Amino acid sequence: MTPSPPSDGPDPKKKATAKKAAAKKAVTQKAAAKKAAAAGRTTAAGKKATAKKATTGKRAAEKVTAQEATTAKPTAKPAAKRVPPQKATSGKPAATKVPAQKSAAAAQTTAGKAPARKASARKAPAEKAPVRKAPARRATAEKAPAAAQAPAETAPVEKVPVEKVPAAAQAAAETAEVREPAVTAPDVDVDVVPSPALDAVDRERLLHGTHHDPHSVLGAHPTPGGVVVRAFRPYALSVAVVADGVRVGLHDDGDGFFSGLLPLREVPEHRLVVTYEGTVHETEDAYRFLPTLGELDLHLIGEGRHEQLWTVLGAHPMTHQGVTGTRFSVWAPNARGVRVAGTFNYWDGTGFPMRSLGSSGVWELFVPGIGEGELYKFDIARPDGSRTLRADPLARRTETPPATSSIVHASHYTWGDEEWLARRADRPVHEAPFSVYEVHLPSWRPGLTYRQLAEQLPAYVKDLGFTHVELMPVAEHPFGGSWGYQVTGFYAPTARLGTPDDFKYLVDRLHRAGIGVLMDWVPAHFPRDDWALAEFDGRPLYEHADPLRAAHPDWGTLEFDFGRREVRNFLVANAVYWCEEFHIDGLRVDAVASMLYLDYSREPGQWTPNEHGGRENLDAVAFLQEMNATVYRRNPGVVTIAEESTAWDGVTRATHHRGPSGFGGLGFGLKWNMGWMHDSLQYVGHEPVHRTHHHHEMTFSMVYAYSENYVLPISHDEVVHGKRSLVSKMPGDWWQQRADLRAYLGFMWAHPGKQLLFMGQEFAQGAEWSEAHGPDWWLLDPAYGAEADHRGVRDLVRDLNAVYRSTPALWERDTVPDGFRWVVGDAADDNVLAFLRYDADGTPLLAVSHFAPVVRPDYRLGVPDDVPAWHEVLTTDSERYGGSGVSHPDPVKPEPQGAHGHPASIRLTLPPLATVWLRPA
Repeated sequence: MTPSPPSDGPDPKKKATAKKAAAKKAVTQKAAAKKAAAAGRTTAAGKKATAKKATTGKRAAEKVTAQEATTAKPTAKPAAKRVPPQKATSGKPAATKVPAQKSAAAAQTTAGKAPARKASARKAPAEKAPVRKAPARRATAEKAPAAAQAPAETAPVEKVPVEKVPAAAQAAAETAEVREPAVTAPDVDVDVVPSPALDAVDRERLLHGTHHDPHSVLGAHPTPGGVVVRAFRPYALSVAVVADGVRVGLHDDGDGFFSGLLPLREVPEHRLVVTYEGTVHETEDAYRFLPTLGELDLHLIGEGRHEQLWTVLGAHPMTHQGVTGTRFSVWAPNARGVRVAGTFNYWDGTGFPMRSLGSSGVWELFVPGIGEGELYKFDIARPDGSRTLRADPLARRTETPPATSSIVHASHYTWGDEEWLARRADRPVHEAPFSVYEVHLPSWRPGLTYRQLAEQLPAYVKDLGFTHVELMPVAEHPFGGSWGYQVTGFYAPTARLGTPDDFKYLVDRLHRAGIGVLMDWVPAHFPRDDWALAEFDGRPLYEHADPLRAAHPDWGTLEFDFGRREVRNFLVANAVYWCEEFHIDGLRVDAVASMLYLDYSREPGQWTPNEHGGRENLDAVAFLQEMNATVYRRNPGVVTIAEESTAWDGVTRATHHRGPSGFGGLGFGLKWNMGWMHDSLQYVGHEPVHRTHHHHEMTFSMVYAYSENYVLPISHDEVVHGKRSLVSKMPGDWWQQRADLRAYLGFMWAHPGKQLLFMGQEFAQGAEWSEAHGPDWWLLDPAYGAEADHRGVRDLVRDLNAVYRSTPALWERDTVPDGFRWVVGDAADDNVLAFLRYDADGTPLLAVSHFAPVVRPDYRLGVPDDVPAWHEVLTTDSERYGGSGVSHPDPVKPEPQGAHGHPASIRLTLPPLATVWLRPA
């Protein structure tokens, strides 16, 4: 930058007097007369007045310190000489900042360096101010005159003012002596002649919310003649710029636009003083900040590989360039423009346009002074010219439904489950005890919050001996009747029960009680609400572009476009998010079958085959493989569980192992055994006299028991919508129903596979579950006459879990055929099933289920001959559980008589409708 030569003109006081008289005589406009008078005033201390000819027809003021005024030589610049523009640097979307307290002479020797920021009462960051440079890509954004766009060394010297200035005022300015500005006290208003306003195109785009780069025209930017400052503050009466204690009023350009030209060589750090009717608001200028997202983040988003997507998209309170505020960012590649609207701007996002970060499709804005608790949405200009107000897809906190706004959130929770996490991966899940209590949190104890549930649920589950709880969907959803399976806030725990930190408290307390936490996760589909994901930016984005592929035929929802890498990234990162941010120990993935098949619930002509002519959804297969591989790699000890109701090959096979179908495995850890559930419930639903003809329904599961790693689920789906509760499925009178239920639970806990039982079934609730009122806890009230019947079933569940956890034969070899051997599987006429389970050391457990309502004495069963005696460890017919009390209190010794293919045998008295477990004595 070329320094101005020293002045050798006449006495400055006389010059100032002449200038003042000429200006008053020539300028007829009221505002211009005011500015000329202010420029000619002298201070009582004898400070020198200065004037500088503005190259664009506007005046500006520059501050120097008292020390600089006494040491630096006075300088003057030629009246028509332009200040050369700063060199543009690609990738730096702002201009170089002015150093604090720097004299004109010092600026000549340190040009281009980023000095330490001036300390102030408002903030004093320790780090140096980052350098801001003008981006080359926006060189033509301001529609500057051709002469101003030419290189500085060849630029002509004529003035090209946007606003016409009277000739007399120009002449007075040209003849006036130009010196260094007088010392100005901090926070003193200094009026300036307005700088060129925005051109009509930029104004219209900003007013209509369709500007893709508002930072290139708003804020402070170097320009020939100084630094232009522009602000867009709808409804403001006036706007002033405060930089290093100097307050400079900006010209009102109309429609909420304000601008001014400062005679500075570099862009200063500045604040805005905005005057509204009845109030004055001082704030940082949101358009002076560099982008908050780095190139690596944008690259990973573009590749669909950002595994911690929630850390870069959404709303994040942060300190950026020494200033506290909130970074808003959203993926909306089809949008013509995006603005932020919220409580902080009275839901009018006009003055808060976001910038597009290149081809990533991401829009970003750092808003100073905004913190936690603010409500917000994104105001999106769609390709068809319409507008839509959308909740943040990555909001980490939401309003309580039916309200739909997103909330700025930062977690402050301190975890206390280090011991749990440290040993979580000690044993593979499929080789460990795994019995699950399924819970719908809003209705388990209606009215309780996350923190109140944390005081009751862990104690209850621990008392019953379950190893895990499975929470029905926790992510935010608008309609409670969906039970959480139609999600709109994939990254936010439902606000119905509290804040995200409250939910963390619940998970933490469960872990401290030694209980793992699984949650239902729903990546298959989402609802069509017009404030959520559906056509988010005006076109199909999260859903498939083909309407036949997008519409889910069963639930009236939309299916995700698993073939789009950004959508896969959204979902994969979401799975990781729950595991890492909330310490979730497993994800039960809902509706996997509907994802895997293109023709799921569709008639011929309603679906299109894949590239190979098949019905497999190859995009969904790739997504599930990527999700499972990513979750297992990042979170040792976590398990994923598929709710998959078909015979798809390799659901729990590793993704790199190909099966007979040619596909690699999906990579899940466990799979719900829907076939076992359906068959076994159908069997026990028959009257005992008819069970003889349905015996195969209890044995067929062993044909495929080791094709996958299974969970045996008696879930919420089996006790709603007219299916009746578990005990009510059983035939006969009340005693027979309870006996059948107890025998069935004993059979279930002994069968290969893990167990899952829905809340309320553990104490034989007779009514179907309803999310409106939850389990019928009053059945366990001692004042209720039949309380003992319900308490007895619950006591059985507790004892089943206790014996199960202490008996490795029941879980250690769940997934290998060597862990199971039939004793008798064909006793259909007797309604008897008997089998042996083995642990890794070969120690057996004998399970015998008898589903007839009669006592069978001296029933012979074959057993190994290396066990000297058998001890009954559990019978579901115990009087303690409400049974008839038929049992074997003494050890049962084998006889040398062989039976059922075994060299020895024992004789048992089989109780009616009961299951008996025996172990080596």
